[in-house]
Amino acid sequence: MRISIEEKSGFCYGVVRAVEMADAILDTGEVLYSLGQIVHNEMEVKRLEKKGMITISRDELPAHHNCKMLVRAHGEPPSTYEIARKNNIEIIDGTCPIVRKIQSGIAAKGAEKNASIVIFGKKGHPEVEGLFGQSPDKSVVISSMEEAETVPTYSNLHLYSQTTMDTEAFQGVVAILEKRQRQAGGKLVVHNTICGHVSHRRPGLRKFASENDVLVFVGGKHSSNGKVLYEVCREANPRSYYVGDPEELDEVWFKDAETVGIAGATSTPHWQMEMVAKKIKSFL
Repeated sequence: MRISIEEKSGFCYGVVRAVEMADAILDTGEVLYSLGQIVHNEMEVKRLEKKGMITISRDELPAHHNCKMLVRAHGEPPSTYEIARKNNIEIIDGTCPIVRKIQSGIAAKGAEKNASIVIFGKKGHPEVEGLFGQSPDKSVVISSMEEAETVPTYSNLHLYSQTTMDTEAFQGVVAILEKRQRQAGGKLVVHNTICGHVSHRRPGLRKFASENDVLVFVGGKHSSNGKVLYEVCREANPRSYYVGDPEELDEVWFKDAETVGIAGATSTPHWQMEMVAKKIKSFL
């Protein structure tokens, strides 16, 4: 059996940057809090927590004072920074530069008198909460093309997206909003903010999945990016399986397989995919 790992799988730049920030501080022995899971990958979170990182929720933030806290790549709304300032919390800002640029764009449009904003993303997702928080009075969040049909029409509407959303679904939302805005005599400005690391992986990932007898996709249980990319693999190869831990592998999956491909989300560390490969080899 030949086992290979897809070359473009693994942490994106934003996650690499945030994890490196965390490792650098933890290596000094300092206490570091992370506001929410630093990455949607349970095994990587456990690795960092063993080094001393403490994960807290946004609800727990007001109770903390005089400490260091990491803002993960997803970013945070302005209210988080205000609480940190009042509580003398030193922010280690791991916000992905791409996400920060989108936040700035939404904040700028929110300051314009006649602009209204639609954010296409998963409600409750930390990145979406950070984007929405830049201009909550001017923004609305939608998660589907069906919800796009319910968005009120405005004279000047700006559309943004969570960086890890499905490209085809985003284009569907664009088509719906353009039609509604045109019928109402309004204007739609589309800001294509889906991360290229996600959207550009589709063709290569589809090819990689189809070239292997079995495809194992490695990702966290709560990884939006992982779920989107896994569907790309599953459509190309029905013998595709999603695992968050090597122990979830089933030897039956690999019966009669000559080639096995391993791929991962932008939140999946390369060492975890190597562990999956090692576990598969143990079945031989």
